[in-house]
Amino acid sequence: MYEPIRTPSVHSPADDADFPHRSREEELDIQLAGHLAALLAVTDELGLGPAGDHIAEQVARLRGAPPARHAALTDAAPTSLHRRAHALAGRALVVAASRADTTAAILSAQRMDAHTEALAATAPSGHLVGAH
Repeated sequence: MYEPIRTPSVHSPADDADFPHRSREEELDIQLAGHLAALLAVTDELGLGPAGDHIAEQVARLRGAPPARHAALTDAAPTSLHRRAHALAGRALVVAASRADTTAAILSAQRMDAHTEALAATAPSGHLVGAH
């Protein structure tokens, strides 16, 4: 009456698939390395060499290879770059904390503090950063 289905359904579980699966920790490593690499790019653009070296060490540890480093200048204002770096360091801190990577978490928190200080130094006196 009905012809049997000859191909597996797209809704069938893929547990026996032939592609490699990553663990949660491996996924977090990839995500953390990505956030730190983005932070490294902004740090290099700001010309913060020693800070960039510390970030590059962590990216190399997570990826198993040193990151490519170049300052792709965007002509963005330093204030904008410090805000971007602060946000990237915050994202890296969240992932590092969920991964329980103390070294990366401390580095991320230090970078957030440094960019907060840089933003405070460029803010007009008497005004809070982010206050409207």
